[in-house]
Amino acid sequence: MHTAFVQVNLTEDHKIGSYEYMERVRRKLANDLPELSTYFQAGGLVDSVVNQGLPAPLDVQVSDNDLSEGYAIARKVALEIKASKRVSDVLIPQDIDYPGLELNIDRQQASLLGLSPKDVVNNVITALTSNGMIAPSYWIDPKSGNNYMLTVQYFNQKINSMTMTDFRNIPLRASNSSHYTPLQSVAKIEPMNTPTEVDHYQIRRVIDVYVMPKSEDLSGISAEVNQILKGVTLPRNTRVRVRGAVVGMKESFFRFGVGLILSVVLVYLILMAQFRSFIDPFVILMAIPPGLAGVVVFLFLTGTTLNIMSLMGVIMMTGIVVSNSILIVEFSGILHQRGLELKQAVVEACKVRLRPILMTSLATLLGLAPMALGIEEGSEQYAPLARAVIGGLAVSVVVTVFLVPAVYLLIHGRKKPGTAEVAA
Repeated sequence: MHTAFVQVNLTEDHKIGSYEYMERVRRKLANDLPELSTYFQAGGLVDSVVNQGLPAPLDVQVSDNDLSEGYAIARKVALEIKASKRVSDVLIPQDIDYPGLELNIDRQQASLLGLSPKDVVNNVITALTSNGMIAPSYWIDPKSGNNYMLTVQYFNQKINSMTMTDFRNIPLRASNSSHYTPLQSVAKIEPMNTPTEVDHYQIRRVIDVYVMPKSEDLSGISAEVNQILKGVTLPRNTRVRVRGAVVGMKESFFRFGVGLILSVVLVYLILMAQFRSFIDPFVILMAIPPGLAGVVVFLFLTGTTLNIMSLMGVIMMTGIVVSNSILIVEFSGILHQRGLELKQAVVEACKVRLRPILMTSLATLLGLAPMALGIEEGSEQYAPLARAVIGGLAVSVVVTVFLVPAVYLLIHGRKKPGTAEVAA
């Protein structure tokens, strides 16, 4: 089984259909070349940065001191993950059974011929590749001053057609001698299985399982992978961890959630100091839950995932709906202090403040409409932000003019005449 790495570079306006395109190409290659194992990676600097330099947004790393044992666990995990309908490609880049040759150098025989183990290895490397890594030399062009690296190596045709007999007869020469001796006279050559690459993370050796999802929904595939890993029985010294863009996504979601809670608490404290009341800020914040419900409904209807941009839109929406609610609550209190009855003051405040609320909200909705459509090239990355603001603001505007006055009237209507509210 051979593995081919396929990198697909697409423009930003085609990123939405990149997964479908890669899936069609993968199926075509699977039908035409069944012996070829493919792995598709969407190229681009942004993807590399988001994936933390990894070729996949989700990387399951199996760490074990026993390479064979770790590889067996990685193979088991990869097979279970590949059975998921959310997964497009799964790849283990490390192969531990790649054919290789082991040189057992007879140090005593080599020393009699004036060779050291280093001399033997350097001669073999020079024959198979070049002496560029062993004894690099440079030639400086006297006319241009450019440096050119000079290397010595065999002809490519001889290397490609080299047999085991040719390999055993690679000539070796000591640094202090002009005589040559074949490799087989100082080394015992045996076939062996060797890993194609050895990767480490935080000193420990790891086996990677690259997981490429079929869509941009990382939370769904992440939940399935975590469920699969919980059902895997691990030996004592084996560790499994998940890296990639999904880790950054979870950390960002947690920080945005904490930021949203802190922003609401901070707004409440500021309003409490401004209104000198514990109740009025609570009434004002009643406009936030309908806005959050509108965000969820609008994102669901438009098929938009909850991501960093949509969370930024939630925070922006929270600030807008709170400002609209402040207009009603503040003006209701002013009219009530001027002598109007509580119910009449609330009704009059809603009539007067309805126009500025609608003007501000409609201007925001119309201004964000082009961004929400994502028509222009590269604008689809900001579309979730606009859609979150539009959904939350549209629902909150309609509900705020009914919910906030009703709550304000319900809470303040229960107060007895002459009862003073606790001041901050």
